[in-house]
Amino acid sequence: MKLPELKAFDAFMTHGSTKAAASVLGIGQPVVSRQLASLENRVGFALFIRKRNHLTPTPEAYQFHESVSRMLAQFDQIQADARAIANKQMGNIVIAAQPIFCDTFLLDAVARFRVEHPGVSVRLVDAGMEVLLRMLAERNCDMALGITLETEVEGIRTTPLARCEARCVMPTGHRLNQPGPIPLPRLRSEPFVELAAGSPLRTRVENMMQRIEVERNIAAEMRHLSGVCALVGRGVGVAIADPVVELLLNPHEIVSKPLIPTIDWEIAMMEPRDRPLSTVAQELQGFILYEIDGLIDRGVVQRIGEEIEQSSISRDSR
Repeated sequence: MKLPELKAFDAFMTHGSTKAAASVLGIGQPVVSRQLASLENRVGFALFIRKRNHLTPTPEAYQFHESVSRMLAQFDQIQADARAIANKQMGNIVIAAQPIFCDTFLLDAVARFRVEHPGVSVRLVDAGMEVLLRMLAERNCDMALGITLETEVEGIRTTPLARCEARCVMPTGHRLNQPGPIPLPRLRSEPFVELAAGSPLRTRVENMMQRIEVERNIAAEMRHLSGVCALVGRGVGVAIADPVVELLLNPHEIVSKPLIPTIDWEIAMMEPRDRPLSTVAQELQGFILYEIDGLIDRGVVQRIGEEIEQSSISRDSR
């Protein structure tokens, strides 16, 4: 069966005559008659009773028309979906990211993206690095936003986006809130509010403290940096945090200070190597890069250098 024949049959059954069907379809009446005759030959049963050049649908024709109507409606939806995909107005994107990113600049990226792509749904999953990497490996997300690791992860393409330097977060009235960076040994006697054991940031902080022989007093632990900072604001202790946390701080209550020596890492976009991103997912990447550029302009994070400019991720899609 051919699509033009099915459309002619649907138009005839809907409008009651070959003349009306031809008018709706924008073709000649003889063409409609030929298409109906051809369809009748293909289906193997009588669609019409013919009397004096008048076609009367058989009971089987009405039954068949129900199926044809459903099929044509599905075909129209397929055409609409194709147009939406071509115009980047359809899709489902899953992005896994560390909680501090989900709490801050990713919210703005998704909000801006949705204004231009209202037909696309975005699911943000806040995840630690271990879960994030597992989601990528199991194809449970399209892309992920994390930090660079000491070793390359097999099957995952990693693109560094910006350089981060850890900050010491403390109440505004803390004795260490003085001009200039804070030497790490001066934190020797301070109670710490920390991320849960095993987080990449905590691991780097602990390794650095061990190298300079500073033993820390862990007063409290939380999974998210937003909770860590809330406890800092309540006087539980100080924290060493991702600089992006500055976006959550009330400067009248909590300040962040640079450290000496620095503890640094890179924000990175991660994707499965063997599965290219959809066009609309690449659009979302562009909005994320736009927000990171804003963080660089504000001095929250630093630009890495030429390797970002040569990255396969396009900033122009924003």
